[in-house]
Amino acid sequence: MNEELISNEVISDKIYYIRNTKVMLDRDLAMLYGVETKRINEQIKRNKMRFPEHFMFQLTAEEYENLKSQNATSSWGGSRKLPYAFSEHGILQLANVLKSERASQVSIQIIEVFVKLRDFLLTNLNWKLELEEIKKKLVSQDQNIELVFTYLDELMHQKQMNNERTKIGFKPEL
Repeated sequence: MNEELISNEVISDKIYYIRNTKVMLDRDLAMLYGVETKRINEQIKRNKMRFPEHFMFQLTAEEYENLKSQNATSSWGGSRKLPYAFSEHGILQLANVLKSERASQVSIQIIEVFVKLRDFLLTNLNWKLELEEIKKKLVSQDQNIELVFTYLDELMHQKQMNNERTKIGFKPEL
């Protein structure tokens, strides 16, 4: 697929992190697939066995309210039912049950965005781990530098003390 049907930015803006999982909502997928949300809900009912809990789940009222408050500028409409959230695997399964060319193409593009996000997060995690290692080294070096200055202060203090002591030994009479 050389040509993007939908920009990756539009897709990534519709990916949410709910219940420790990256998901997309049924209404967003319906818009991307070019179908009505009720068509998706019909296919879910007809193919319940294809959508285990880790593929798809329905949002709770609290999750839905939190999501609406995060997206205050978007119009959510007056839905009667709580939306379904689909994981990466659920999105692919949904495209299979919808059986449309557009759904297949868009789901491939969505999966590619999920993969890019995963790679981005892994890359950032590696950078973060390296930064933490550098911070630990800097803290250790700071402690060592403080120790060196403490020793230098002690040496300076000892030198001053040495200048004040009385000299012993032969003193010629004057």
